[in-house]
Amino acid sequence: MRTTTDAAPIDASMVRETARETFGMVPNLITEISNHNPAVAKAYLDAGATLGQGVLSDAEEQVVILAISSYNDCHYCTKAHAAAGRAAGLTGETVETIVAGGLPDDPRHRRLVQATRRILGKRGWLSKMDQEALAEDRLERDVLYEIVGLIGVKTISNYVNHIAGTDVDEAFRE
Repeated sequence: MRTTTDAAPIDASMVRETARETFGMVPNLITEISNHNPAVAKAYLDAGATLGQGVLSDAEEQVVILAISSYNDCHYCTKAHAAAGRAAGLTGETVETIVAGGLPDDPRHRRLVQATRRILGKRGWLSKMDQEALAEDRLERDVLYEIVGLIGVKTISNYVNHIAGTDVDEAFRE
Protein backbone atom coordinates (compact mmCIF):
# COMPACT_ATOMS: atom_id res chain seq x y z
CA MET A 1 0.00 0.00 0.00
CA ARG A 2 1.45 3.31 -1.03
CA THR A 3 1.70 5.87 1.71
CA THR A 4 2.06 8.77 -0.69
CA THR A 5 1.27 9.51 -4.29
CA ASP A 6 4.08 12.06 -4.50
CA ALA A 7 6.91 9.51 -4.64
CA ALA A 8 8.89 9.62 -7.85
CA PRO A 9 9.42 6.34 -9.69
CA ILE A 10 12.74 4.62 -9.09
CA ASP A 11 15.23 5.39 -11.86
CA ALA A 12 16.50 2.18 -13.48
CA SER A 13 19.84 3.73 -14.46
CA MET A 14 20.48 4.71 -10.83
CA VAL A 15 19.74 1.15 -9.71
CA ARG A 16 22.17 -0.21 -12.31
CA GLU A 17 24.81 2.30 -11.19
CA THR A 18 24.40 1.11 -7.60
CA ALA A 19 24.94 -2.46 -8.82
CA ARG A 20 28.03 -1.40 -10.76
CA GLU A 21 29.46 0.29 -7.66
CA THR A 22 28.66 -2.74 -5.51
CA PHE A 23 29.74 -5.56 -7.83
CA GLY A 24 32.08 -3.84 -10.28
CA MET A 25 29.58 -4.75 -13.03
CA VAL A 26 25.87 -4.82 -13.66
CA PRO A 27 24.82 -8.46 -13.37
CA ASN A 28 22.29 -9.69 -15.92
CA LEU A 29 19.86 -10.28 -13.05
CA ILE A 30 19.86 -6.59 -12.13
CA THR A 31 19.51 -5.57 -15.76
CA GLU A 32 16.52 -7.90 -16.11
CA ILE A 33 14.75 -6.68 -12.99
CA SER A 34 15.53 -2.98 -13.47
CA ASN A 35 14.34 -3.06 -17.09
CA HIS A 36 10.91 -4.20 -15.92
CA ASN A 37 10.54 -2.91 -12.35
CA PRO A 38 13.36 -0.77 -10.94
CA ALA A 39 11.67 -0.65 -7.52
CA VAL A 40 12.06 -4.42 -7.16
CA ALA A 41 15.69 -4.21 -8.27
CA LYS A 42 16.36 -1.47 -5.70
CA ALA A 43 14.58 -3.41 -2.95
CA TYR A 44 16.65 -6.50 -3.79
CA LEU A 45 19.95 -4.60 -3.71
CA ASP A 46 19.09 -2.62 -0.58
CA ALA A 47 17.92 -5.70 1.33
CA GLY A 48 21.00 -7.67 0.30
CA ALA A 49 23.30 -4.86 1.43
CA THR A 50 21.50 -4.56 4.75
CA LEU A 51 21.65 -8.30 5.43
CA GLY A 52 25.36 -8.19 4.61
CA GLN A 53 25.70 -6.30 7.90
CA GLY A 54 24.08 -9.10 9.90
CA VAL A 55 25.56 -11.69 12.22
CA LEU A 56 26.82 -14.13 9.59
CA SER A 57 30.32 -13.85 8.15
CA ASP A 58 30.65 -13.38 4.39
CA ALA A 59 31.46 -17.08 3.93
CA GLU A 60 28.55 -18.15 6.14
CA GLU A 61 26.18 -15.88 4.23
CA GLN A 62 27.30 -17.47 0.96
CA VAL A 63 26.78 -20.95 2.43
CA VAL A 64 23.19 -20.01 3.27
CA ILE A 65 22.58 -18.36 -0.12
CA LEU A 66 23.96 -21.40 -1.95
CA ALA A 67 21.67 -23.65 0.09
CA ILE A 68 18.68 -21.46 -0.77
CA SER A 69 19.53 -21.16 -4.44
CA SER A 70 20.17 -24.88 -4.86
CA TYR A 71 16.96 -25.69 -2.96
CA ASN A 72 15.07 -23.38 -5.35
CA ASP A 73 16.98 -24.84 -8.33
CA CYS A 74 18.15 -21.44 -9.57
CA HIS A 75 20.57 -21.86 -12.47
CA TYR A 76 21.75 -18.26 -12.23
CA CYS A 77 22.17 -17.78 -8.48
CA THR A 78 24.00 -21.06 -7.92
CA LYS A 79 26.63 -19.89 -10.44
CA ALA A 80 26.77 -16.30 -9.19
CA HIS A 81 27.07 -17.35 -5.55
CA ALA A 82 29.54 -20.12 -6.34
CA ALA A 83 31.83 -17.32 -7.51
CA ALA A 84 30.93 -15.13 -4.52
CA GLY A 85 31.43 -18.07 -2.16
CA ARG A 86 34.90 -18.79 -3.50
CA ALA A 87 35.72 -15.07 -3.19
CA ALA A 88 34.55 -15.25 0.46
CA GLY A 89 36.92 -18.15 1.14
CA LEU A 90 34.80 -21.25 0.48
CA THR A 91 36.55 -24.09 -1.29
CA GLY A 92 35.32 -25.27 -4.66
CA GLU A 93 34.49 -28.60 -3.03
CA THR A 94 32.30 -26.92 -0.40
CA VAL A 95 30.45 -24.93 -3.07
CA GLU A 96 29.91 -27.98 -5.27
CA THR A 97 28.73 -30.07 -2.33
CA ILE A 98 26.10 -27.53 -1.26
CA VAL A 99 24.87 -26.94 -4.82
CA ALA A 100 24.57 -30.71 -5.34
CA GLY A 101 22.39 -30.99 -2.22
CA GLY A 102 25.07 -32.38 0.06
CA LEU A 103 26.48 -31.16 3.34
CA PRO A 104 29.87 -29.47 3.70
CA ASP A 105 32.56 -30.87 5.96
CA ASP A 106 32.96 -27.72 8.06
CA PRO A 107 30.72 -28.22 11.14
CA ARG A 108 29.40 -24.63 11.24
CA HIS A 109 28.68 -24.59 7.51
CA ARG A 110 27.00 -27.99 7.78
CA ARG A 111 24.69 -26.69 10.53
CA LEU A 112 23.85 -23.57 8.52
CA VAL A 113 22.94 -25.61 5.44
CA GLN A 114 20.82 -27.98 7.52
CA ALA A 115 19.05 -25.10 9.25
CA THR A 116 18.41 -23.32 5.94
CA ARG A 117 16.95 -26.43 4.35
CA ARG A 118 14.85 -27.12 7.44
CA ILE A 119 13.41 -23.59 7.40
CA LEU A 120 12.74 -23.81 3.66
CA GLY A 121 11.21 -27.28 3.89
CA LYS A 122 8.93 -26.31 6.75
CA ARG A 123 8.25 -22.83 5.32
CA GLY A 124 9.37 -21.36 8.62
CA TRP A 125 7.08 -23.53 10.78
CA LEU A 126 9.81 -24.70 13.14
CA SER A 127 8.55 -26.70 16.09
CA LYS A 128 9.79 -26.09 19.60
CA MET A 129 11.88 -29.24 19.19
CA ASP A 130 13.37 -27.89 15.92
CA GLN A 131 14.26 -24.62 17.62
CA GLU A 132 15.79 -26.37 20.61
CA ALA A 133 17.89 -28.61 18.35
CA LEU A 134 19.07 -25.59 16.37
CA ALA A 135 19.90 -23.71 19.58
CA GLU A 136 21.99 -26.69 20.73
CA ASP A 137 23.88 -26.27 17.44
CA ARG A 138 24.50 -22.60 18.37
CA LEU A 139 21.94 -21.39 15.85
CA GLU A 140 19.86 -18.98 17.89
CA ARG A 141 17.14 -16.70 16.62
CA ASP A 142 19.59 -14.02 15.46
CA VAL A 143 21.00 -16.50 12.96
CA LEU A 144 17.61 -18.04 12.13
CA TYR A 145 16.11 -14.62 11.40
CA GLU A 146 19.03 -13.74 9.16
CA ILE A 147 18.51 -17.00 7.29
CA VAL A 148 14.82 -16.07 6.90
CA GLY A 149 15.85 -12.63 5.58
CA LEU A 150 18.23 -14.22 3.09
CA ILE A 151 15.49 -16.63 2.00
CA GLY A 152 13.25 -13.65 1.29
CA VAL A 153 15.87 -11.78 -0.71
CA LYS A 154 17.10 -14.81 -2.62
CA THR A 155 13.57 -15.90 -3.42
CA ILE A 156 13.19 -12.63 -5.36
CA SER A 157 16.24 -13.38 -7.50
CA ASN A 158 15.60 -17.12 -7.78
CA TYR A 159 12.03 -16.63 -8.98
CA VAL A 160 12.91 -13.77 -11.35
CA ASN A 161 15.55 -16.00 -12.89
CA HIS A 162 13.01 -18.81 -13.25
CA ILE A 163 10.60 -16.47 -15.04
CA ALA A 164 13.21 -14.73 -17.19
CA GLY A 165 15.65 -17.58 -17.85
CA THR A 166 18.38 -15.04 -17.11
CA ASP A 167 21.66 -15.74 -18.90
CA VAL A 168 24.52 -16.38 -16.49
CA ASP A 169 27.09 -13.61 -16.73
CA GLU A 170 30.47 -14.55 -18.16
CA ALA A 171 32.07 -13.54 -14.83
CA PHE A 172 30.10 -16.29 -13.06
CA ARG A 173 30.76 -19.11 -15.51
CA GLU A 174 33.38 -21.66 -14.60
